[in-house]
Amino acid sequence: MYNRNSNKPISKEHAKYLSRIRRNKIMVRLSQVTILVAFIVLWELVARLNIVDAFITSQPSRIINTIKSLYQEGVLLMHVSITIYETIIGFVLGTILGTAVAIVLWWSEFAAKVADPYLVVLNSLPKVALGPIIIVWIGAGPFAIITMALLVSLVVTIITVLNGFMEVSPDKIKLLQTFGADKTQILKKVILPASIPTIISAVKINVGMSWVGVIVGEFLVSKAGLGHLIVYGGQVFKLDLVMTSVFILSIAAALMYQFVAWLEKKFLKWQH
Repeated sequence: MYNRNSNKPISKEHAKYLSRIRRNKIMVRLSQVTILVAFIVLWELVARLNIVDAFITSQPSRIINTIKSLYQEGVLLMHVSITIYETIIGFVLGTILGTAVAIVLWWSEFAAKVADPYLVVLNSLPKVALGPIIIVWIGAGPFAIITMALLVSLVVTIITVLNGFMEVSPDKIKLLQTFGADKTQILKKVILPASIPTIISAVKINVGMSWVGVIVGEFLVSKAGLGHLIVYGGQVFKLDLVMTSVFILSIAAALMYQFVAWLEKKFLKWQH
């Protein structure tokens, strides 16, 4: 038997180990799908049998009908695309700016010490409290929503990535300094390569944080998007619309996370 990645022969023991790993992955995936399907079926049954009030909890069949209705009205793709666009912009800006600020703070120990208490306060501050200020400064539009998503993800990225930089082995840094390396060379050769797992973790965290920021922003100022549908549905007691928006939001967030995880695998494979 041969290894598919290297075309080199492998032992029977190794083949059995790989086969066991594949079976385990399949079982995990099947278990996940089974739990999801069982939850949906149970939800539908308890609603149909009037064990729970479908007006309050909705049910899968009503969610499907609501999706069809929104699509036939021609507004489904508009609301979904607006929320996804705002989330992607906030996610990309938060990741890039957060990493850049972390590099600056790593570069200057003085700046890192000065910024530390402010980062702690900003991280613990509920970002929704800044919503009215953002609306006054920027206006009630997409830029305010993107700014909210940026604020939610930016500080978390800075703290996570900076902590990753600080945890790099000092011995490796001293070794390069012994050979006369400057800070730029240390950053490129040691800090960034060693912090790639931390940066990837920050990116994964940013997926969820960006969605939170966008939905909070849409709660406050948006006239379109999934957050707007949730607020509108709650105001007029169309809870089917609320649950449908949450359902679509869950799928979109899961797909975005899976895409980031796929990019992570590709990058690590290329790096290896």
